[in-house]
Amino acid sequence: MKHNREYEIAWQGLKEGVHHYQYDINDGFMEKHKPEGEYKNWDAQVNLAFDKKSNFFLLHFDIDGSVTVPCDRCGDEFALRLWDEFDLVIKLAGEDVEEHNEDEVVFIPRSETVIDISSWVYEFVMLSIPLQKVHLDKPDGKPGCNPQALKLLDKLSEPADIKNDIWKGLEALKEKDKSKRKTK
Repeated sequence: MKHNREYEIAWQGLKEGVHHYQYDINDGFMEKHKPEGEYKNWDAQVNLAFDKKSNFFLLHFDIDGSVTVPCDRCGDEFALRLWDEFDLVIKLAGEDVEEHNEDEVVFIPRSETVIDISSWVYEFVMLSIPLQKVHLDKPDGKPGCNPQALKLLDKLSEPADIKNDIWKGLEALKEKDKSKRKTK
């Protein structure tokens, strides 16, 4: 993947303390990391508070924005609001240490003078998307989903006939079992 200097932080030239960065996330940025996806119209902002300490860095990512996603219930697309916060600790290690990660702690060698945060920005933006993506209810309390799709789902979710057929079949087996016991 090509490096984008916009997402690189040259930490050696920074004074100790908190430094703020803002990144605008759009379709172009997301397509660089995952070219084909079901999400589109990315419009998110990532505010990064980069707190430089002597031997480590504290990063706080604050995500806010929206993305167009398909509804899990009706299939229609809608604008989903994104908002979340993530923390990451980057520790400086000896020269012989290769970059490796442990949950929310990343170790990098002291010889690295620049930190590329683009992969973390991508990861945290993706993690800010909830697992269940459903239209919000309208102000009057009705579902925001496509009414025709909801009618079809209601029609398809009526399993009354299937349940009766299953029980009729089981009753027939039960009667057959009873008759076998009587003949023995």
